[in-house]
Amino acid sequence: MLTKEENIAKEDNLVALLKNKDRQGYNMLYDNYAPTLLGVLMKIVGEQEAAEDLLQDVFVKIWNNIGSYDPKKGRLYTWMLNITRNTGIDKLRSKDFKKGEQNRPIDKYVNGIREDSLTSKTDTIGLKKLVEQLKPDQYTVIDMLYFKGYSQSETAEALGIPLGTVKTRARAALLELRTIVT
Repeated sequence: MLTKEENIAKEDNLVALLKNKDRQGYNMLYDNYAPTLLGVLMKIVGEQEAAEDLLQDVFVKIWNNIGSYDPKKGRLYTWMLNITRNTGIDKLRSKDFKKGEQNRPIDKYVNGIREDSLTSKTDTIGLKKLVEQLKPDQYTVIDMLYFKGYSQSETAEALGIPLGTVKTRARAALLELRTIVT
């Protein structure tokens, strides 16, 4: 297992390759992160084919926007996770996706994807176990925001708490996760 310093050096090397538009860097990025990001997309959109299409969009966005990544603001994985999450949420909110959901055959609902098959992909990186270490109120907010695709205002409405409280809990949870990981 790599030390924290070795992981940071590996990540810095990967970012440098990507910023230089090096194909080897892109291949490394895809090989290391595609299964995890696909799991996140599956959790959001719930369909393998849609998640795979979105994964391609995510990697194009990462490739095209790597110049905007700032390691001082967070880790590469966190930056990519935000791109992935936002792409999945954008898809859920799109008119095309909503129309497609209305026209799905009944067997998709009866024999749909089981919840435990979706969570197993994100569990492989230990993300779920990390988030489960949070206080219950923080866990609920993070689960809704990052895994279920709710916006902050939707989360506040669903939980019946002020928007500021959602923001505070999310920030506190992210700080707590940072201390757990390091």
